[in-house]
Amino acid sequence: MRKRYHCCATCVHFRIARQETGVRAWCARLGYDTKTFYQFNCWQPRADIVRRMEKEGERR
Repeated sequence: MRKRYHCCATCVHFRIARQETGVRAWCARLGYDTKTFYQFNCWQPRADIVRRMEKEGERR
């Protein structure tokens, strides 16, 4: 189940902002642009994602 949630969009470090050139998504921890579906080993799920995983029976 972790695979289901493990992506940048569910991480505490994921940021998104509208800019003149379009929408920018980046990792605040790593400091570079990313996509919502990318996956990295540094993934730390947001609190709401942790609750969902716990509700569905996954342990961290």
